[in-house]
Amino acid sequence: MKIGFFTDSYFPYTSGVVHSIDTFNQELVALGHEVFIFAPSYPNIQDDPKNVFRFSSLPAPTNRDFALAFPYSFYLGNILEKWQPEIIHAHSPFILGHVGSICARRLKIPLIFTFHTLYDEYVHYFPVARKITKNVVRSISRNYCNRSNIVIVPTEVVREHLLQMGVSTHIKKIPTGIRLSEFSDQDRFWLKKQYYIPDRCKVLLFVGRLGQEKNIYFLLECFEKILAKLPGTFLILVGSGPEEEKLKNWTIDRGLSKNIIFAGKKDKSEMARHYAGSDLFVFTSLTETQGLVIAEAKAAGIPSVAVKANGVSEMVENGEDGFLTDVDHDSFIEKVVLLLKDNKMRERFSEMAKENAARISSRRCALKLIDTYREVLLQGGE
Repeated sequence: MKIGFFTDSYFPYTSGVVHSIDTFNQELVALGHEVFIFAPSYPNIQDDPKNVFRFSSLPAPTNRDFALAFPYSFYLGNILEKWQPEIIHAHSPFILGHVGSICARRLKIPLIFTFHTLYDEYVHYFPVARKITKNVVRSISRNYCNRSNIVIVPTEVVREHLLQMGVSTHIKKIPTGIRLSEFSDQDRFWLKKQYYIPDRCKVLLFVGRLGQEKNIYFLLECFEKILAKLPGTFLILVGSGPEEEKLKNWTIDRGLSKNIIFAGKKDKSEMARHYAGSDLFVFTSLTETQGLVIAEAKAAGIPSVAVKANGVSEMVENGEDGFLTDVDHDSFIEKVVLLLKDNKMRERFSEMAKENAARISSRRCALKLIDTYREVLLQGGE
């Protein structure tokens, strides 16, 4: 099959959406399919793969790392006419997702849409009229879903969210898979050597965008009390974002900067070693549609303690490979301290985490996606 991915975010920008697109792209190509990715341009891009087409773009005013594409190109029509895609798969309902929708309609081919993000939970990035913006975003998302032949979601929680929004298109659950081999046989001593952490100390790891929606201040407040109970514990935060400087200043003001490490962005190989060297993965985001980083931690055999919210609630098997808690400092702290103190429980959870991660291997999820493409093509939907 020939599949055109249309996305408003792609490398060098990093996010769960970009990770998902990259994972499915690699698996689909490995299985003999052709994928062409239509994405925004970024400054200083070098050596783009031949299957990537870039639209001219400008930095987003509220997030300079993110690019906003101009939804037009003189070359797009020629590329599509020459390549003749069989399916358009959109990964955003906005700028380039809209372009993908128009292309699908003109080419009379199916439009697939993956609902990656709870877009209405990100309106804090708009400087004014947030309530109006939230309603507009929900309306755009709902209408885009209902124009699609099928909507893909990573979790059942997101399916329910869309149904409550008024989405009537058929919805299918296909999570983003994990390339399990990337997280096996990693050096578990690298992390502590890298950050000069004594061997006897325990390490908590957070991976994600340093933005308001990730609820990181809650995590830092919890860690302050965890550190008081278990002196010598460290928290490593991997990622960057608009709240980074404020978060760093917060840790300095509270006298926690020696035990809280801001590691910045990391590439794939470094990420695997960060997971491998940690004792526990901690996650407090309230807006995840899946919580892909929890799945990565599981693949590395790292138990998680996470706030029970949206898609995260389906990524942790509570009491088996980690714990889910309410948005409550005391309950979150209790579970973290319990797992850090109880080595036997943590080892048992670690083994179950690896077993459970195998259920969402990237190959298995890609095969489900291919089956979905074939179903839609057989239906002859336009």
